[in-house]
Amino acid sequence: MSAICLNTLAELAAFGRLLGQLAQPADIICLDGDLGAGKTTLTQAIAQGLSVPAAECVSSPSFALLHEYQGRLPLYHGDFYRLTDRADIEDAGLDEYFFRSGVTVLEWCERAGDLIPATRLKITITIGAEDSRLLLCDPGVGSWRQRWPLIVSQF
Repeated sequence: MSAICLNTLAELAAFGRLLGQLAQPADIICLDGDLGAGKTTLTQAIAQGLSVPAAECVSSPSFALLHEYQGRLPLYHGDFYRLTDRADIEDAGLDEYFFRSGVTVLEWCERAGDLIPATRLKITITIGAEDSRLLLCDPGVGSWRQRWPLIVSQF
């Protein structure tokens, strides 16, 4: 587990773009944090790093549960805010996206419990003073762990 302090929303965007640039097929990025912490903002930057066309409006899928975008790799953006637990996620078929060849970014993933593979990158975002954000990051047991030193060295 590592902590990264980002002082501006521009730094949060740069962090997200780097995640998107380094993303590999079947990666899962889990984002947790309070409402307004920056989960969707971070996802938008990840989409930029994945070369999702700027014309695509990457928005919160709170009501749709999942949006798909085409970039260098497909981006599957899920939001579990309206779901209560693992059973809701399985009933909606959203667990299928954990094993696709694109990049899956999940907001409010703590609601999925142990359904999320241990190979995921988990980021918990806390709002700090002004536009700063504290990111508590756990690269899991998969390939994110090998890429993590490169990411940390940039921030």
